[in-house]
Amino acid sequence: MTLDTSRPLSESISVVLVHGAFVDATGWRKVYEILSQDGYEVLVVQNSAVTFSQDVERTKGVIAEASHPVVLVGHSYGGAVITEAGIEEKVLSLVYLAAFVPDAGESVFDLASQEVPGVEKAPLLPPKNGFIKIDPQKFTAAFSADIDPAEAQFMAAAQRPWGLEAVQGKITSAAWKTKPSFYLLATEDRMIPAQAQAAMAARAGAAVVEVSSSHAVMLSQPDEVAALIRTAAEPNPQN
Repeated sequence: MTLDTSRPLSESISVVLVHGAFVDATGWRKVYEILSQDGYEVLVVQNSAVTFSQDVERTKGVIAEASHPVVLVGHSYGGAVITEAGIEEKVLSLVYLAAFVPDAGESVFDLASQEVPGVEKAPLLPPKNGFIKIDPQKFTAAFSADIDPAEAQFMAAAQRPWGLEAVQGKITSAAWKTKPSFYLLATEDRMIPAQAQAAMAARAGAAVVEVSSSHAVMLSQPDEVAALIRTAAEPNPQN
């Protein structure tokens, strides 16, 4: 699939948004509205968060529905999903937002288990019936400290449990090895430490933009998110 150069860039690119764990696709609304107003076709994946393979297949299905070449965007666990699904020919580039960036043979569990000196681990509760959640009392501080407190409180109460089969799903192909990649590093993230984000982005050779944000960067900094997606949509983006 090639770009239609007879039309504005925004009308020749599709953006596919892939959410992470503990939330659902509604968190993309601000970013969706900004990019849609720009003229991009924006499609949103609703992950199951039950098994990794199911979420990859859902994402590939949405990529197939896109009318144009795709900028594939993943937040948090969604970064692992786009790393696998991004091998699809239709995908032009990858955008990681405070996200996990596994290599082939790795899972999110493998990356999240790595110690970061001087940094507390994400406040996850012990697994229950094959799923994990964030401690609701610590959710806001860890995940969404810089958004409206009432919204953050609701997110804690409404969080979607994350299946262990999704957490432990292994990558078979890493799209960042062949596709231009971009990384929005959230410096105030308490779910994925900034140091870990920087290391994963460097390994993937991603172009990095730092932003002062919690893990919920798509909610607290939607303009910055949209700006990086626009950059990734440019012809022959450099990383």
